[in-house]
Amino acid sequence: MGSARPVRGETRERADAAVRWLLRAQDATGDGGVSLGYFPCDTRERGGWRRSYPETTGYIIVSLLEYAKRRGREDVRERCFRMAKWETEVQMPSGAVQGGEVCTAERQTPAVFNTGMVLQGYTAALRYGAGEPILSAAKRAADFLVGDQGSDGQFRTHGAFVTPGRGKTYNCLCGWALVRFAADTGNEKYREAGVRAAEAAVLQQNGNGWFADNCLNRPEAPLLHTIGYTLQGILEVGILAKREDLVNAVRRGIHPILEQMGKYGFLHGRYYEDWEPASFSSCLTGNAQIAVVCYRLSETTGEVRYAHAANLIVDHLKALQVLDSRDEALNGALAGAFPIFGDYMTAGYPNWATKYFLDSLMLQEQFPSSE
Repeated sequence: MGSARPVRGETRERADAAVRWLLRAQDATGDGGVSLGYFPCDTRERGGWRRSYPETTGYIIVSLLEYAKRRGREDVRERCFRMAKWETEVQMPSGAVQGGEVCTAERQTPAVFNTGMVLQGYTAALRYGAGEPILSAAKRAADFLVGDQGSDGQFRTHGAFVTPGRGKTYNCLCGWALVRFAADTGNEKYREAGVRAAEAAVLQQNGNGWFADNCLNRPEAPLLHTIGYTLQGILEVGILAKREDLVNAVRRGIHPILEQMGKYGFLHGRYYEDWEPASFSSCLTGNAQIAVVCYRLSETTGEVRYAHAANLIVDHLKALQVLDSRDEALNGALAGAFPIFGDYMTAGYPNWATKYFLDSLMLQEQFPSSE
């Protein structure tokens, strides 16, 4: 099982193990999508594996295609195309993607965030050689997002699986997908909508870097997971649009988090408006996301301090990755929380934790800590 000490090195091996687990999660469903995750205490269906999850299958495509390119893995590329094809089969007639695990058409409810994450997968698949019907599905998804956006840049359709209320600031991550798709199609309306989404998120930022209305269910104490979504969305739009003001907003948002980080890369799972921790446990998905943002900031600004912080986080996460369990379904995975019974995806291994961990590992290959 995991080590008590940070793990330096082993980056490539850890990434390979994470990919094996993600592919195992796809195999567990039998439909081409990726299982929401593995919950060993819940064996009511599929021996602990949950049904396919359209939202995260979408952005898992992005990660696995990058891995396939780096490793020359044609088999992984074909797996991703199968995921993308499955996404077209479950896409709603409006172009939206449903919230929650895959279900019958009669029970589907649209969710803008999920739509943006699947659009990310479509754009990646298109850049790696996919054609129709992926392009048509991507256009329908992008058009749904543009149509859902208000004049204030906020999206409206949050779906049935989050607490209703005002705007969800983390939806700005959809802006990145729109700007990417604009680059693929040459359609300026997608780029404009994506930039507006990032600008709308920055308007929710306080002077100390904290974002309002930025959580699934507790806006007064957002998850590091949704904070990570927001920072990544603003940063990637800022990079593509060459908007230094957006990049600087991310710097304002990341510095208080890094100031709270423990000596060995520990981060709390939630934060109040004054950046005091709102959870004793750690949200491991959020940790990996913050590492990704830091690596990208280091690439963009040339400041090595961000890469150094990211390495501390990733080396801590390596120590928590399961590698040698007698339950083969665990090997390669990262849990939702630390400790495992913490307050995010309790006692489970959601696929997006391992996805973002894989992203951070691939970036660490460019910024090795001691390899």
